[in-house]
Amino acid sequence: MAGPHRFWNMIARRYARMPVRDEAAYREKLRLAQSYFQPDWEVLEIGCGTGSTALEHAPHVAQIRAVDSAEAMIAICREKAAAAKVDNVRFELGSFDTLDVPDGSLDAVLAMSILHLLDDPRDAIARVFAMLRPGGMFLSSTICLADMSAHGGSSGFVIRRVLPLGAALGLLPRMQCLHRADLRGAMQDAGFDIEHELHPDDDPSKAVFFAARKPARPVG
Repeated sequence: MAGPHRFWNMIARRYARMPVRDEAAYREKLRLAQSYFQPDWEVLEIGCGTGSTALEHAPHVAQIRAVDSAEAMIAICREKAAAAKVDNVRFELGSFDTLDVPDGSLDAVLAMSILHLLDDPRDAIARVFAMLRPGGMFLSSTICLADMSAHGGSSGFVIRRVLPLGAALGLLPRMQCLHRADLRGAMQDAGFDIEHELHPDDDPSKAVFFAARKPARPVG
C-alpha cells in the first residue's frame, strides 16, 4: 500500500487546487446528502481527500470523523478547518481497512470517490452496514470504470492497459473496475435499501451517487 500513499501525498497540493469537474453535479450530491442529515448525527467519512466535502456538511450534523490514508491530504484538511473555524470535524490519518468503529455506532457514512480505490469494495460495503445504526445512511459517489470501458473509445484502452500498468509500477493507485449494477447489487446484498440513485447525464465517465439506508429495526 506504500505506492498509493506516495501517489496521493505527492499530488495532494495540486489536487487541492483542481476545480471540481462537474460543479452542478457535486452541489446536487451535497444537497441530497444534507436532505438526510439530522443535527444530532454522528458521521464518518472515509477517504476524505482534502476535506472539502466534510467541511460542507459540518453545519448540518453534530460531528464528523473524516479519515484519509495520505498524510499530506490530512494536513490540508486541518489547514482548511482552521481557516474556516470549523470545530466539529475531526480529521484523522488512517486506513479504512484498519479503522476501529463499533457496530451500530454511526448515523451516516460517506464514501465519496473511494470505493473503487479499495481492495474489496463489496466487503467495505458490508462493513459500513455493520457500523450504522438502524435507519442510518450510506452515501457514496463512485466512478464505475467497467462501464466507462464498455462504452468504448480511448478511455477503454486507458482503463484496461494504462491504469493497471501504472499501478504495477507504483505510479498510480490501484483501481477496481466496477459496474454500476454490481455496485447497486453489493449494497442490496449487504442489506441496504437504496433510496436514491443519481448518475449525472447518464454519462459513464461521471460518478454514480447512491443514498442507501440501513433498515430500521422491525417493530415488536
